[in-house]
Amino acid sequence: MSTTATEYENERFDRGMAVLDRVDGDGGRRVIDALADISPELGRQVVAWGFGDIYSRPDLAPRDRQLVTLGMLTALGGCEPQLEVHINAALNVGLRQEQIVEALLHSAVYCGMPKALNATFVAKKVFTDRGLLPVAATDS
Repeated sequence: MSTTATEYENERFDRGMAVLDRVDGDGGRRVIDALADISPELGRQVVAWGFGDIYSRPDLAPRDRQLVTLGMLTALGGCEPQLEVHINAALNVGLRQEQIVEALLHSAVYCGMPKALNATFVAKKVFTDRGLLPVAATDS
Protein backbone atom coordinates (compact mmCIF):
# COMPACT_ATOMS: atom_id res chain seq x y z
CA MET A 1 0.00 0.00 0.00
CA SER A 2 1.37 3.39 -0.92
CA THR A 3 1.92 6.12 1.65
CA THR A 4 -1.05 8.03 0.21
CA ALA A 5 -3.30 4.97 0.48
CA THR A 6 -2.09 4.31 4.02
CA GLU A 7 -2.72 7.94 4.98
CA TYR A 8 -6.22 7.71 3.48
CA GLU A 9 -6.96 4.49 5.38
CA ASN A 10 -5.68 6.05 8.61
CA GLU A 11 -7.83 9.14 8.00
CA ARG A 12 -10.93 6.97 7.49
CA PHE A 13 -10.15 5.03 10.65
CA ASP A 14 -9.51 8.17 12.72
CA ARG A 15 -12.73 9.79 11.43
CA GLY A 16 -14.59 6.56 12.20
CA MET A 17 -13.23 6.36 15.75
CA ALA A 18 -14.34 9.93 16.41
CA VAL A 19 -17.86 9.14 15.18
CA LEU A 20 -17.93 5.80 17.01
CA ASP A 21 -16.93 7.47 20.26
CA ARG A 22 -19.53 10.21 19.82
CA VAL A 23 -22.36 7.83 18.93
CA ASP A 24 -21.65 4.57 20.74
CA GLY A 25 -19.23 5.65 23.44
CA ASP A 26 -17.70 2.86 25.51
CA GLY A 27 -20.07 0.26 24.02
CA GLY A 28 -18.63 0.75 20.56
CA ARG A 29 -15.06 0.57 21.83
CA ARG A 30 -15.88 -2.67 23.65
CA VAL A 31 -17.14 -4.23 20.40
CA ILE A 32 -13.97 -3.23 18.54
CA ASP A 33 -11.76 -4.39 21.42
CA ALA A 34 -13.59 -7.74 21.53
CA LEU A 35 -12.59 -8.35 17.91
CA ALA A 36 -8.87 -7.68 18.50
CA ASP A 37 -7.87 -11.29 19.16
CA ILE A 38 -10.09 -12.95 16.55
CA SER A 39 -10.53 -10.49 13.66
CA PRO A 40 -8.89 -7.12 14.13
CA GLU A 41 -9.49 -6.40 10.44
CA LEU A 42 -13.25 -6.74 10.95
CA GLY A 43 -12.99 -4.23 13.80
CA ARG A 44 -10.98 -1.91 11.58
CA GLN A 45 -13.59 -2.16 8.81
CA VAL A 46 -16.45 -1.49 11.23
CA VAL A 47 -14.66 1.69 12.29
CA ALA A 48 -13.27 2.88 8.92
CA TRP A 49 -16.12 1.88 6.63
CA GLY A 50 -19.13 1.73 8.95
CA PHE A 51 -18.40 4.85 10.94
CA GLY A 52 -15.72 6.70 8.94
CA ASP A 53 -17.52 6.42 5.60
CA ILE A 54 -21.20 5.72 6.33
CA TYR A 55 -22.11 7.12 9.76
CA SER A 56 -20.17 10.31 9.04
CA ARG A 57 -22.25 11.16 5.94
CA PRO A 58 -24.12 14.45 6.36
CA ASP A 59 -27.61 13.79 5.00
CA LEU A 60 -29.06 11.92 8.00
CA ALA A 61 -28.83 13.20 11.53
CA PRO A 62 -27.30 10.77 14.06
CA ARG A 63 -30.71 10.27 15.74
CA ASP A 64 -32.28 9.36 12.38
CA ARG A 65 -29.46 6.92 11.63
CA GLN A 66 -30.11 5.24 14.95
CA LEU A 67 -33.85 4.93 14.25
CA VAL A 68 -33.05 3.25 10.93
CA THR A 69 -30.49 1.01 12.62
CA LEU A 70 -32.92 -0.04 15.37
CA GLY A 71 -35.54 -0.92 12.77
CA MET A 72 -33.11 -2.94 10.68
CA LEU A 73 -31.60 -4.84 13.59
CA THR A 74 -35.09 -5.61 14.87
CA ALA A 75 -36.18 -6.81 11.43
CA LEU A 76 -33.12 -9.03 11.07
CA GLY A 77 -33.63 -10.70 14.43
CA GLY A 78 -30.85 -12.48 16.25
CA CYS A 79 -28.94 -9.21 16.61
CA GLU A 80 -29.65 -8.56 20.27
CA PRO A 81 -26.03 -7.75 21.23
CA GLN A 82 -25.87 -5.16 18.44
CA LEU A 83 -29.32 -3.85 19.41
CA GLU A 84 -28.03 -3.27 22.92
CA VAL A 85 -25.15 -1.16 21.60
CA HIS A 86 -27.44 0.78 19.27
CA ILE A 87 -30.20 1.39 21.82
CA ASN A 88 -27.50 2.93 24.00
CA ALA A 89 -26.33 4.90 20.97
CA ALA A 90 -29.88 6.08 20.29
CA LEU A 91 -30.02 7.48 23.82
CA ASN A 92 -26.56 9.01 23.36
CA VAL A 93 -27.66 10.93 20.25
CA GLY A 94 -30.81 12.35 21.80
CA LEU A 95 -33.61 9.87 21.29
CA ARG A 96 -35.82 9.53 24.36
CA GLN A 97 -36.72 6.11 25.70
CA GLU A 98 -40.37 6.73 24.71
CA GLN A 99 -39.29 7.28 21.11
CA ILE A 100 -37.23 4.10 21.12
CA VAL A 101 -40.14 2.10 22.56
CA GLU A 102 -42.46 3.62 19.93
CA ALA A 103 -40.05 2.71 17.11
CA LEU A 104 -39.87 -0.88 18.38
CA LEU A 105 -43.68 -1.03 18.68
CA HIS A 106 -43.94 0.27 15.11
CA SER A 107 -41.54 -2.45 13.96
CA ALA A 108 -44.03 -5.14 15.05
CA VAL A 109 -46.22 -4.24 12.05
CA TYR A 110 -43.41 -4.88 9.59
CA CYS A 111 -41.27 -7.57 11.20
CA GLY A 112 -43.63 -9.36 13.56
CA MET A 113 -44.34 -9.59 17.24
CA PRO A 114 -41.51 -11.98 18.21
CA LYS A 115 -38.82 -9.69 16.79
CA ALA A 116 -40.45 -6.59 18.28
CA LEU A 117 -40.70 -8.34 21.66
CA ASN A 118 -37.05 -9.40 21.58
CA ALA A 119 -35.96 -5.86 20.69
CA THR A 120 -38.19 -4.36 23.40
CA PHE A 121 -36.68 -6.64 26.03
CA VAL A 122 -33.23 -5.49 24.95
CA ALA A 123 -34.43 -1.89 25.36
CA LYS A 124 -35.73 -2.79 28.83
CA LYS A 125 -32.29 -4.11 29.77
CA VAL A 126 -30.57 -0.97 28.48
CA PHE A 127 -33.06 1.32 30.23
CA THR A 128 -32.66 -0.65 33.47
CA ASP A 129 -28.86 -0.52 33.22
CA ARG A 130 -29.05 3.25 32.70
CA GLY A 131 -31.61 3.80 35.47
CA LEU A 132 -34.31 4.99 33.06
CA LEU A 133 -37.22 2.74 34.02
CA PRO A 134 -40.12 3.15 34.22
CA VAL A 135 -40.73 4.69 30.83
CA ALA A 136 -43.32 7.45 31.05
CA ALA A 137 -46.64 6.62 29.42
CA THR A 138 -47.59 8.80 26.46
CA ASP A 139 -51.01 9.52 25.02
CA SER A 140 -51.18 8.17 21.49
